[in-house]
Amino acid sequence: MSRFPIPRSLQFPLLLCSIHLQFISGLASDPLSTKNDNKTMSHGSSSGSIGLKVAIVCLGLVAVVGFSVLLFKIWQKKKREEQHARLLKLFEDDDELEVELGIRD
Repeated sequence: MSRFPIPRSLQFPLLLCSIHLQFISGLASDPLSTKNDNKTMSHGSSSGSIGLKVAIVCLGLVAVVGFSVLLFKIWQKKKREEQHARLLKLFEDDDELEVELGIRD
């Protein structure tokens, strides 16, 4: 059991985010390189690109979540309009039915 419980709604996005971060090249250290000169040179020159890649991934995730929320809101609005139209149709005066039943001429 963890100290900080994570809500169920956030578990799947956090899992996906952690998986995507594992695939970003350059985050893992190079275990084959043993020279200090190569490590310091490559680390110094690529630290900016790592930050840029992380920023791009985060912006991509924010864009996907925002687009999903937008689509959900549009779907909700359409569903609400359909329900409202059904309700209006249910309660509108149906003159043909009254004439057929002989209630009204």
